[in-house]
Amino acid sequence: MWNIVSDSSCDLRTDEFSSDCVRFESVPLRIRVGEREFLDNDGLRTADLIHAMREEKGPSSTACPSPAAYARAFEKGTHTVCFTISGNLSGSYNAAVSGRNLFLEEHPDRKVCVINSKSTAGVPFLLIRRAKERMEADPEGEHFEEICDELRTYQASLRTCFTLENFDNLIKNGRMRPLVGTLLHTLGIHVVAIGTTQGSIQVVSKARGEAKTHKVMADIMSASKDCTGASVMIHHCENLAGAVKLKEVILKELPVKSVEIIPCRGLNSFYAMEKGLIVGY
Repeated sequence: MWNIVSDSSCDLRTDEFSSDCVRFESVPLRIRVGEREFLDNDGLRTADLIHAMREEKGPSSTACPSPAAYARAFEKGTHTVCFTISGNLSGSYNAAVSGRNLFLEEHPDRKVCVINSKSTAGVPFLLIRRAKERMEADPEGEHFEEICDELRTYQASLRTCFTLENFDNLIKNGRMRPLVGTLLHTLGIHVVAIGTTQGSIQVVSKARGEAKTHKVMADIMSASKDCTGASVMIHHCENLAGAVKLKEVILKELPVKSVEIIPCRGLNSFYAMEKGLIVGY
């Protein structure tokens, strides 16, 4: 049995995945808001998390899955490929590698590949989709290493850009001065950032108003790579209307193959905050 494992940064729910020869498991991260802890699994109500973050005056934090949690997920298949959020944003990748080592000590006949997505949201989602397609074409797992190499190459071709218009979480966690955050929000200024090829975050622009922000994002996508025939994922945090408008701009401005919209789960809601949009392509 092929086995795809990912941390919850992919925003894919277990019941949204279907295959006769490939199983999928999302290993959840944890989000600490004040005295409350949220497990980023299929049962999490994102609206409850966002409300808690809005009401909490102090900083919030996240915790990655343990190596043991990953090892348990690896037990479910004979051939496993695991995707994690960027190793520069979380310890999830290192935990998955440690879990792989623990698992293979007891099961040396199994195969496990761990891939750092160097991003979040749309990139791991697209990697999971590509992995599923390749695995279903090779149900016996005869080309495991070849498929892993293809997925690493695909990961290197993917890009991320995102926009924020709510800065409360950044302020509470000491990553932005309150005066700056208040000024940006008052003026209706959206921060636009990219995920670098190393997996870190870089702010590249600011735009005033929704329409200008969407045009800036489309321009960034065009400049970052040839988007001809690209599959695009828009992950939104309680902002379906904004995601739909951004989709329209991308389809108008770029020669992409498709644009899909899905809601953020807990972890990406923590990062993107309310109204945030994350584009993987």
